[in-house]
Amino acid sequence: MTTTTDTDRTPDVLAYDELLAAITDPAGREILDPATGEVVGRAPERTAEDLDRAVGRARVAQPGWAAVPDAERCALLLRAADAVEASAGALAELLSREQGKPVQQGPNALFEVGGAVAWLRATASLPLEPETLFDDETGTATLTYDPIGVVGAIGPWNWPVMITVWQIAPALRMGNTVVVKPSEHTPLSVLGLVHVLGRVLPEDVLTVVPGGREVGEALSKHPGVDKLMFTGSTATGQAIMRAAADGLTRLTLELGGNDAGIVLPDADPEAIAEGLFWGAFINTGQTCAALKRLYVHEDRYDAVCEALTAVVARMPMGRGLEEHNVLGPLQNRAQYEIVAELVEQARAGGGRVLVGGDPDESAPGHFYPATLVADLDDDNPLVTQEQFGPALPIVKYSDVDEAVAMANRLDVGLGASVWSADPEKAREVAARLQAGTVWINKHGAVDPRMPFGGIKRSGFGVEFGVEGLKALGVPKVIAS
Repeated sequence: MTTTTDTDRTPDVLAYDELLAAITDPAGREILDPATGEVVGRAPERTAEDLDRAVGRARVAQPGWAAVPDAERCALLLRAADAVEASAGALAELLSREQGKPVQQGPNALFEVGGAVAWLRATASLPLEPETLFDDETGTATLTYDPIGVVGAIGPWNWPVMITVWQIAPALRMGNTVVVKPSEHTPLSVLGLVHVLGRVLPEDVLTVVPGGREVGEALSKHPGVDKLMFTGSTATGQAIMRAAADGLTRLTLELGGNDAGIVLPDADPEAIAEGLFWGAFINTGQTCAALKRLYVHEDRYDAVCEALTAVVARMPMGRGLEEHNVLGPLQNRAQYEIVAELVEQARAGGGRVLVGGDPDESAPGHFYPATLVADLDDDNPLVTQEQFGPALPIVKYSDVDEAVAMANRLDVGLGASVWSADPEKAREVAARLQAGTVWINKHGAVDPRMPFGGIKRSGFGVEFGVEGLKALGVPKVIAS
């Protein structure tokens, strides 16, 4: 396999219309803008047979890719990052039209594309040297990591560009080839991303196969796939585990979360209000590691409710292409209905709606207003079920032990957060929370240098950092 590492060449800049024309199929399935219902483009619909051919090509390409020195693979990832950055405007517009998130304001479509660039560069820059386990009078042992082979990546619709990069960048860095199956809701964004990356990477090293459930099931049980990476619901993750069992296919599963946040009695409500807002409502609440249930000490409860309501009330929601908006629609109608039903159950259960909760059903698009519901019991469905949308329940507590117990009682554990003016006290509480990551005075702030993953029914395995690279390799010990 020949590769090009001419990092001085300026990447091509693709315009939106040029990118869309390159990935759409006139006979494909219509993809609608969740804000307007307008047609964004037509996505090709592949079959299980197409998937089988893609996996076959990936298997043929993999030994040659693995033989490319690590430094050259890293250089290609850096070039790939440059290519994505050069066409960020087109990718962000496509993402906004298809997924719904704003282009400009807040953690937006440009933010997501920029995150993909950052993760490509960070993944290429992570050190992974052979590790000497021991070297003494008894002998020597070293630990290295070989490629796994072909990696199947199944992505979600909420952060389709960035999460796809989270899956493929470390897989490629470690010498694997990758076959991507995007969500049926957001195939165009992933097709656009892979088209841009494909202008840099060797042929068949990275392939995307859009399609429905048939394609996802075929990828999950394909004997030519050596590892599966999946981000999505717990139920789908369980189905993937069952499908992968016969082949003992390795898995990394980042599944549903229902992240708890605890506000301690010393917290400053005004100082934390905007952080709480973004922790909960980033991407209109459609984030696995978003803040989804908030426990507030009775001494700060009213003040936090008031400060957070003020922040929510001033955040505009609307079509992502309109520059002033910071929140967009829910990506699909099914998710809209879940959020609406949970808010109604909260209201019926005695919850006090502080803001929101009154969608305009006559308006186009899947817009559900940012909603805060106070005075809820901890067993209300809005608290116990992952809403995955712009509705945050607020629960009052009187004792920190009580708050920790409520935060830990559910069967998920992706992320959590503690909010306090006392860092030491916050760390003490954080150590007691059952989650893969616990943030202090922020929520959901992932970083390519630190491992990320869940516990309990939020999945297993980690992504990011050196540990994430190792998860895309097979450990090999050489002892003498």
